[in-house]
Amino acid sequence: MDTHSPHFVTCAASPCDAAELSRVHLTAWLETYPNAAAGIDADWIRKNVGWVVTPEGVARWREAIEAAALRPEQDFCRIARSTDQAVGFLCGHRSDVATLGPMYVLARFAGRGIGSRLMDEYLEWVGVRPVFLWATTYNERAVRFYTRHGFVDSGERQLWKGRLPNIRMVRSPHPVATRVRTGTADDMWA
Repeated sequence: MDTHSPHFVTCAASPCDAAELSRVHLTAWLETYPNAAAGIDADWIRKNVGWVVTPEGVARWREAIEAAALRPEQDFCRIARSTDQAVGFLCGHRSDVATLGPMYVLARFAGRGIGSRLMDEYLEWVGVRPVFLWATTYNERAVRFYTRHGFVDSGERQLWKGRLPNIRMVRSPHPVATRVRTGTADDMWA
């Protein structure tokens, strides 16, 4: 199902989207993660993440998209588009628990509800399961976004490639609300 708004549409990614998702992936890293204190600059990002725009990286994206199409009960990959380009995406996996990631929206499209639309679609797909993700500690905008969507800091930490400080966040399962009748003393004898 495609979800529309006046400025963007979200839909399942298709294999022909692989090159665009690769571009969005690297661009989002270059916009989000440079941090002098962590020793992360554009060169470091290109060295560690630049592979996503290589033919091999595009092929890996294509494989992930195809897996989501073949196993929609296990894998999720949605793309957000403006009228003429990919502007974000969210991918994830589920079994007994769900893992979210990667998820990115290009900076110039932030604050338009694109991330929330993708997240709502993902959480609906996840159903009643805990969800785990990694967020970079100094990416305060992302941490606030995830917190607004019910995630909390699990206390687990990771230093990716020896520089990028991440926190593990978790969202507890949210069962579908059911109507419950308050019991009475008479129920004990029923």
